[in-house]
Amino acid sequence: GFERDMEVIRRVTRAEVGVYRSVRQFRTAMMTSDDGSDDDIDDEGTLSIRKKIGISNLKADNDYILWNRATSVHPHMMLGYPLSNDGAILKRYSSESMASLDELRARAERGILLEQHQQHRSGGGKRNITELPGDLPFSVLEMRDKFVKKNEVYKAMKKFGLLGSSAPLPSAPIKVGFVASGFNTKAVLYLSHDMFRFFDPDIVEIHIFSTGQPDHPHFIEGTMRGVDWRQRVMDNVDYFHDVQEYRGDHIGLARYIHDLQIHILIEWDGYARQGERAGGLMALRPAPIQILHQEFLMTSGAQYIDYIITDKNVSPLHLEGLYTEKFLWLPNHFFSKGHAMQKELYPPQLEYKPKAGKGSEFELGVGSPQENACLSSNPLGRDMDDEQVSFVYCNFNKFLKHNPETVRSWIRILEQVPNSILCLLENPVEGIPNLRKFVTEASSGGDDSADLNDRIHFLPWENNPFDHQRRSYSLCNAMLDSYPYNGHTTAQDALYAGVPLITRSDGDDMSSRVSTSANIVLGLEEMNAYRGIEEYETIAIRLGTDKDWFASIRTKLIETCQQKNPMHPYWDVPRYVNNFQNGLKAIWDNFLAGNEIGHVEVKEEGEQGTMEIQIVAREEKRQIAKDGREQNTTRGNEHGDEL
Repeated sequence: GFERDMEVIRRVTRAEVGVYRSVRQFRTAMMTSDDGSDDDIDDEGTLSIRKKIGISNLKADNDYILWNRATSVHPHMMLGYPLSNDGAILKRYSSESMASLDELRARAERGILLEQHQQHRSGGGKRNITELPGDLPFSVLEMRDKFVKKNEVYKAMKKFGLLGSSAPLPSAPIKVGFVASGFNTKAVLYLSHDMFRFFDPDIVEIHIFSTGQPDHPHFIEGTMRGVDWRQRVMDNVDYFHDVQEYRGDHIGLARYIHDLQIHILIEWDGYARQGERAGGLMALRPAPIQILHQEFLMTSGAQYIDYIITDKNVSPLHLEGLYTEKFLWLPNHFFSKGHAMQKELYPPQLEYKPKAGKGSEFELGVGSPQENACLSSNPLGRDMDDEQVSFVYCNFNKFLKHNPETVRSWIRILEQVPNSILCLLENPVEGIPNLRKFVTEASSGGDDSADLNDRIHFLPWENNPFDHQRRSYSLCNAMLDSYPYNGHTTAQDALYAGVPLITRSDGDDMSSRVSTSANIVLGLEEMNAYRGIEEYETIAIRLGTDKDWFASIRTKLIETCQQKNPMHPYWDVPRYVNNFQNGLKAIWDNFLAGNEIGHVEVKEEGEQGTMEIQIVAREEKRQIAKDGREQNTTRGNEHGDEL
């Protein structure tokens, strides 16, 4: 069954690593001296090798990795696989193989597109993988030298009075680019679009590079009830570049970004959204500093990605061998979430609004999870005149995050908590018969397990993300997290609904540690099962049977959501952005100084919590800066001939 498949994947991947992966030294590969030996390669030769594979000259002068073929399993699928023993390092290897061949794959796909175009026009064509232009990848060293020289010229001009003393350096503000296909109604934008309201224009200048399409107006007006996250981003950032024309043309997009002299480029797709993401782009080094953030929660495996944004709970130092990037550690929690800033979402309340009466129609925000019973008219599979639902466990992740070990643990939890039910999402609905069959086969066969399937229910998909989030409040007492691929967006939805999140904390995978870090910051570390699946079940069973303990946990969580002046650090987006941009500034200053790339930890000093009055002030500062820039642009266009 599944366990056998996982073992096959583990063995095959391990074998592929041995055959396809090689580690070479900078001075002994790719270049040789005139006599054919490889003993006399100088520093210039090393730099040439670094440039050819996009590695920063500020990275440690150690070995580099080559692959001649990608592993059979895609890295995004690897996120959800509970591989035993060396599973975490095998996931890194899967990403490595993808990264090593990503640019070549992009050129090959580009060749296929051109071939199809030629066949359409002339009825024939020849498949062709074009050669990479000689100036690509762009040189990190050349980019750094250019920025440093510009700064030196400006400093000299200031010294001799040719510029005002307050004139900013050409490298300030820092030009920060975000590139993604998901600048539309995608989870990453749901979580992160509020970030762009609070960047300090004196520190960073924000550029968006959107390769994806906007949502259809009918979807925005109907399903989203007029809310357009893409438009909100456009209203708040300095420059929004709609680069759909470069979709499938990573070389053209790299030149476009490089010509804008972007200092730091942040990648939001990773290996998600295959077919939509800007494959091959980052390998061409359009920016001197390149960072992975948010969407793909694992190492990129790429030597041309310098940093990954994380925190010390998710990526402690002793796990650095699972990553090819250096860490940019943020305080509190690395994961962006804007729930407390969105007017369409409401902080949870301790008391549920009473239902009109038994059997009344379901209404968001009305009735307790026990009363709403996952919208089932017969949640226990028998007459409810004498028995009521005692506790509602939920998991709203896609089925691909489920695995036999986790579902077996849910079965044992239900068996130990009488009259409890499990509420899942129909995602996909075609998988429900298979899951029900598994439950029947995996149940212990006791008296209480005979009707266990009757206590498992499925909700239809809710297209509106705000209604979907509010269902957590109305339908869930506690969320049973997935492992090793945690709920990420669904977890934030549950937490902001006041629903405690029980998670396993015994894994090394980045994707398995997001909820662990969340609970620590929220002061709910007792929800973390550090000793594995047995403790996970123990916590869940106690939560479902100890009413006082559950009430104290729920109250503590809800208080974090309601906290104002200052906001709780977990939900405080302006505070998050402040730490985020301070981290970028530290990285950029280190780059200009010519120092080697290393881990960076952002530390807060003193009370950093955001007050409501500060939210308004920061938004106003950003808007004033944007309005002034637009006026200058308009004035420049009007007098372009004179200039």
